[in-house]
Formats: sequence, C-alpha cells, structure tokens
Amino acid sequence: MEKPRNLFMVSSFLMAFLFAYSASVQLNDSDWYLWLPLYALASAVNLINSRKICNKSRRIRQITRTALSLGLFLLVKVITEDVITERVGILSLDLTHRVVREKIGSGLVIASMVLQLQASCSIPKEKSVDFGMAATVIFGYGLPFWFFTIQNGEIKI
Repeated sequence: MEKPRNLFMVSSFLMAFLFAYSASVQLNDSDWYLWLPLYALASAVNLINSRKICNKSRRIRQITRTALSLGLFLLVKVITEDVITERVGILSLDLTHRVVREKIGSGLVIASMVLQLQASCSIPKEKSVDFGMAATVIFGYGLPFWFFTIQNGEIKI
C-alpha cells in the first residue's frame, strides 16, 4: 500500500520541479504576467502536496482551484489564438510552435491540479490518482525529451 503513496509524492515533486522551471523561463515572454503566476501556483501546490499525501487545508485547495481556473482560462486563450491564426491544429504536438508549447503547459497544469484536488478530497486515495499523476509526469518530461532529442526539433520564436 505504500508504493502508490510514494508514487504520488514523487510525481508531485517532479511536477513541482517542472512547473518551477517553466515559471523561470517566462520572464522573457511578452505575456509573462499570465504564465508566471500559473506555473508558480502549480509548482507551489505540487511541492506542498509532495510532502503530505492528503492535504485537507482549505487554503491549499483554494490555491489549487485558482491555478486550475487560470489554467483553463489560458488554455481557452491559446486554443482561440490557434483557431484564429490557423497556424497549427488543435491536437498538434509540434513543439516548434509557441501556441503548442503554451497549450501543453496549461494542459499539464490543469491535469495536475485536477489530480491534486482529487487526492485532497478522497478519503482512501484512489490508485487512479496515483497513476494519473505518474502519467502526467511521463507526458510532461517525455514529450520534450522525445521531440528535442529523437526528432532533433528546434523552437521557432
């Protein structure tokens, strides 16, 4: 029974690190004031919950909901921008384009925050939450690794 608990905690820590890195590279962006709080909040929630498996704190749940709301807002913003400009498809995973990177980033925040909320609300935590968090980590770290090392992709600015 300890392995899923450790899986969730390790996955939360890895997502906290990924979101902290994402927040740090937003400072040279034109709309940094939207993305920096998103990634900073997501990093903080994941870091706090990586230490405690079942955080019942009302304040942490409010921060999680705020990050989730901001993530949903930015996902809609990016998808709308993509549809209007017709540069890339909505389901594209081509990381050379900024809108795809932003879409994936906000999607990872949404997935992580939903799983964090489920983990904080469920009395006996479900294994699906543990494995969902692990899948989010695999996607969050695996896609850039695959794209930049195997595909030798380059970022278009």
